[in-house]
Order: sequence, then structure tokens, then C-alpha cells
Amino acid sequence: MKFSRYPFEQILKERLAALEFKRPTDIQYKAIEPILKGQDVLAVAQTGTGKTAAFAIPLAQQLLAGKDQSKGRSPKVVVMVPTHELAQQIESFIHNLTRGSWIETLAIYGGSKQDKQLAKLETGVDILVATPGRLFDLQAQGALRLQAVKTLVLDEADRMLQFGFYEDIQDLLQRLPQKRQTLFFSATIDQKIKKLAYSLVSNPIRIQISPKDPVNKNIDHSLCFVDMEDKRFFLERLYKENPNQKILAFVRTRVRAERLLAAMQRVKIEARSLHGDKEQQERTAALKAFAEGEVRLLIATDVSARGIDIPNVHLVINYDLPDQAENYVHRVGRTGRGRKRGKAISFCAPREEEMLEKIEEYMGQKIKLLDIPVEDYEATIDLSDSQTYSFKDVMREIQEAEDSKKNRRKKRKK
Repeated sequence: MKFSRYPFEQILKERLAALEFKRPTDIQYKAIEPILKGQDVLAVAQTGTGKTAAFAIPLAQQLLAGKDQSKGRSPKVVVMVPTHELAQQIESFIHNLTRGSWIETLAIYGGSKQDKQLAKLETGVDILVATPGRLFDLQAQGALRLQAVKTLVLDEADRMLQFGFYEDIQDLLQRLPQKRQTLFFSATIDQKIKKLAYSLVSNPIRIQISPKDPVNKNIDHSLCFVDMEDKRFFLERLYKENPNQKILAFVRTRVRAERLLAAMQRVKIEARSLHGDKEQQERTAALKAFAEGEVRLLIATDVSARGIDIPNVHLVINYDLPDQAENYVHRVGRTGRGRKRGKAISFCAPREEEMLEKIEEYMGQKIKLLDIPVEDYEATIDLSDSQTYSFKDVMREIQEAEDSKKNRRKKRKK
């Protein structure tokens, strides 16, 4: 069924056409109708399946059909998410979806000034996308009223639990009208998530997309065995062999993210890093530079893996294999989104082979091996002595800076 055949308001049909939404994905097809009917939904779907649109489109239609355009209005829809980045991205999507209509949207999250958020709340907001901390802060200040909320959306619920937001969610329920619609979205399902879900929803429509196959079919997976100290050379090579393509590289730790960033910059590759030590302003700037094509390489940790939703990521590189097999799926889900194809290449060092086995077991399939001839491998890492020396210099300087920072922290504690 095409989107043009749904009984949507004309302005919504026009926006869907402008955004090139032609046919719904599986999650969209199964979720739109029950949401339009006001039913609760419990959906389990991987990233990259189109789940944001699955709830945003019918909720926009509900509001447009209701035509409540009163000034100073309280939110009708609250979308709760675990991270700043996800809040920004979902609000941006809904804003684009409803552009030209009277619907007002706002994202509120910590790490940013409250002034603009407060001003927008005073003029009236219809759809509010929020992280738990900032939502409760503004509510406690009396700046946010929730008595008019008709729909609560909990997105990436499994990650909310992972971040310890269970009590925050339960607290939120006490502040919302009992009579409401609740939409619960999660990438995974286990007993803890079920417990949370059934405390929120009432007689829900259950939707589960590809439960036996967690891997997006639009992604081509491949693997190469590379020594840990040689991985940077292969990333450099892939970057240069894939001009005009966006590459998202995942590393295991914040320190490795910064070291890899320095190594890439040393060979004249412009990149940005994204991890938990970055200030919100830095994270936003890095995402913006990557999304707009100012840089083609973004180096990220798993903290950011489930919060990134950037169009046209052509290649995901598992520079380090993840510590959990499930995170492999979340990482590679940044490419091949919707109906587009994408590539995922994993670098596996000898010490990571046990993790590779767990990933392949979780996926239910072997990852295609890229057989690198010895001469090709050697050519990839054949840097001049001066380049190698310069790289070691950079690594030493970074380590010295890190040690200095730790020493300053210890002195402050004393």
C-alpha cells in the first residue's frame, strides 16, 4: 500500500511526498493503523526499520485531524528518549514531517540552556521530545504541564533501562493522565523490558519485526583479519578508496577514539570523534559536520551507537569489535536504513576472535571473509620511517596529556 492511499490530511500527504516516502516499511505498515485508532502498541524492531516514522506519521495525522490550534497549549504528545542526540534527531524528523502546518515541536535535553526551551513552552508545544532529566527539571520548576498529554511514546526502551531510567519512567506515569495512548518501542525484548512494557500499556497491539533475523538485509557484511596495531592503516586505505562516501568507525573506548582521530589527522584525513567525554556542544558540532558532509569520517564509541540517525552513511567500520554481540547489530544499523543499501566491514585482531564467534552465533550466519594477500597487506602498512616516527610522537603526546589530566584530578581530590 502506498502512503498516498492512506486517509491522511492533504498537508501530511504533501510532506510525505516531499520527503520521498512512497511505501511503508514493515514496522510502519503494522503500526500506523492501530496508532490511528488510538490503541496502545508494543513494538520490537531493530534500528534502521523506520520506527520513528512508524509513530510520527500517525501521531501527526491525529493532531492535524483534531485541529486544536489554541495558543499557549500544553503538549499533546510526549516522546521520551535516552539521549540528547536521539531527542534532536526525532524532533528534527517530526519538524520536517509537519513543516507548513500549525503543529509545534520541541526537543528538551540536558547540556543545553533552558532559556529558549522555556520560551517555546510558553508559546505552546504540541509534540515534545525529551530526555528524562530535563523533562523532570522543567516540570519541577512549573514550566511544563503534562495534564493535556494524550499519547506517550517511549523510544529505545531497552536502552532507557540500560541507562538506569526505570524509576524516572515510573515517576513520569504518576504525572500523566491515566487515560492516554502509550506506544512502546524497543530494539530488544527480555523479562525486564516486558515488566516495564506491561506497566505502561493496556491491551497493546504487539508488533515484532524479524525476531529470528536481527540483521538488516540491506547491509553487506564483510570481515578482515588485521593485527591491532595495523588497523589504522586499513582505515586510512578504506577512506581513500571510498571517496565521497560517509564512513562511521566504531572503537571500543574513548581513549582509542581520540588516538585514532589523531592518527587520521596526521595523514591529512579530516574527521570528528563522538564519545561520552565530549561536551554536548562538541557532540552536536561533530554530528552536524558529519551529517552535512563537512567531514566524511566519524569515530564513535558504543555510547553513541544507538543514538545516531544520519542519512546516507555508506560504510560502517567496526574498527574494534564490540564487547557484546548485540551491539554489532546496533552499530551496523547506522547504514542500509530504509530501503537503501549499506556496507559494514569489521577489523578482527587475534585477541578478538572469540568475540567474532559470538557475533556470528548471534547473527546466525558467518560474516564474509575478505582474504588479503600478504603483499597487499604489507603494501597497506608500508609507511615511511618519518611517518611512523611522527605517529609514535603523536601517540606519546596524547598519553602524556592523559596522564597529566589524571594527575590534576588526583591533586584536586586531595
